[in-house]
Amino acid sequence: MSDKFFSIENLSVEYIADDEVVKAVNGITLSMKRGETLGLVGETGAGKTTSALAVMRLLPPRTGRVVSGSITVGDIDILSLSEPEMRKLRGELVAMIYQDPMTSLNPVITVGDQILEVLELHKRQSKAAMKARVAELLELVGISAERADEYPHQFSGGMRQRVVIAMALACEPELLIADEPTTALDVTIQAQVLQMIRELKTKLNTSMLLITHDLGVVAHTCDNVAIMYAGEIVEQGTVADIFNGKRHHPYTNGLFGSIPRLNKQSKRLNPIEGMLPDPTNLPEGCNFSPRCPSCMEICKIKSPRFVQSGTHRIACHLYSSEGGANA
Repeated sequence: MSDKFFSIENLSVEYIADDEVVKAVNGITLSMKRGETLGLVGETGAGKTTSALAVMRLLPPRTGRVVSGSITVGDIDILSLSEPEMRKLRGELVAMIYQDPMTSLNPVITVGDQILEVLELHKRQSKAAMKARVAELLELVGISAERADEYPHQFSGGMRQRVVIAMALACEPELLIADEPTTALDVTIQAQVLQMIRELKTKLNTSMLLITHDLGVVAHTCDNVAIMYAGEIVEQGTVADIFNGKRHHPYTNGLFGSIPRLNKQSKRLNPIEGMLPDPTNLPEGCNFSPRCPSCMEICKIKSPRFVQSGTHRIACHLYSSEGGANA
């Protein structure tokens, strides 16, 4: 039997906008074992959130569609479920922490009632038992249970994010998707929230897909990493492969070059030149070729295949026999 708990195989997602087709996700494959954390890293617009929404089956019903692929959590084929069946699993089997807590929470319902609603949908318990669980969850994420009757606007950004985390963990899901959970928070609160997520994940033995563009967060939180660009996975490996390895995809090198370093003096960062390609008109060959400092002729006409070395995979002609380098 496979030891994979969560897997995405050859997933492609499109959005239909007017007369255009937006190719948001293009044949990605990911997997993780139970209890692991997988970091999904890339620029804004790379397709990270779309991948998460596909797992949750929350793509816009009229414009978003899964074109191909499969998504499996445990032994459950997510894409084969009916909407009532999927509704039962959201929050119980798989839950999601969204980017902006202010748009995720209902402004006219108390935070306690919003957490209570999750329990009412999934747990057959008495009202008293569920209210006790709400108090327990609030205390678990560092909020006094006495604040259960307050509204979202009465909390700071960090506290609102803690409420969203409490909602996501209410039914102790087996898979937690955290979509840039600290983007809207200041640096000090980011560290507190991330530490809390790590502790709760360990306590509950929850698998986590962490979506972020912050490589520093990945280094301290994740077991494995997948680098995503223009809807495709361009590099995968363990944290050690990505942060200590000698060979990287040019895009990964560009991400590292954009990080300020305390041990080096420099007047400017080294950003990746250019912009993400138009997802309605992706370039022929490698999607990164128009921005790549190491671009070769083959990159412009043929998509690269993965070259694997142990747990490390890179989709780049630089490391393939076709590109002329040693694999």
